[in-house]
Amino acid sequence: MMPIGPLMIEHRLIERMIRVLKVKIQRFQARQEADTAFIDKAVDFIKMYADKCHHGKEENILFRDLAKKKLQADHKKIMNELIQEHIYARSTTKSLVSAKERYTHGDRQTLFDIVKLMEELAVFYPKHIEKEDKHFFIPVMKYFSGQEQEEMMKEFSEFDKNFDHARYKKLVSESEQAKE
Repeated sequence: MMPIGPLMIEHRLIERMIRVLKVKIQRFQARQEADTAFIDKAVDFIKMYADKCHHGKEENILFRDLAKKKLQADHKKIMNELIQEHIYARSTTKSLVSAKERYTHGDRQTLFDIVKLMEELAVFYPKHIEKEDKHFFIPVMKYFSGQEQEEMMKEFSEFDKNFDHARYKKLVSESEQAKE
């Protein structure tokens, strides 16, 4: 398996969580009420799985190693865009946490902010994933020898020892099955 394999597998789980997010957005709007417990779960998933685990492997391993290569201008441009997109996702998630806290403390007007921020994430992630999967990951593998790719896979595996993938698979499955 190429090093991009695990990253693309992680994308599938992120896409599943984004589908749940979209359903929750509709429920929040229909009921004019936010499910703060779900927001906590979604934020945990985004912060830990999508960002620290997934983006962590990209930024700390793949992008680091790509930065040592002589990249074509378009690949370098996309990599820089991806880094900026990761920063945007972190900022949007932080704003969602803040809005949820205000909502929890009685400011019901922040429901609009919560919905808006969740919508931003629900729009952002599919486009970001498509850019990586279809326009970046496969083309940049040509910069690495087979040996370098094997080493990267080992480093990904070591990195993943810091994360409980099963926990986040379970969180997504339970969120998909939840009726309310």
